[in-house]
Amino acid sequence: MNPFLILLVIAIVLGIIGVAADGLLYLLFIGIAVFVAALVYLAVHWRRSGRRPVR
Repeated sequence: MNPFLILLVIAIVLGIIGVAADGLLYLLFIGIAVFVAALVYLAVHWRRSGRRPVR
């Protein structure tokens, strides 16, 4: 869960900087891409944790 939270914080920071700073709109798009990557990571992590055999 920690990598998801780190990616989420990075996405938020890049998005805020991309919106606030003039001429750095590309940071907003990078932040969106990192957010999507965080969601994909979370989905893969949840899918893998659901397949553990019962002992």
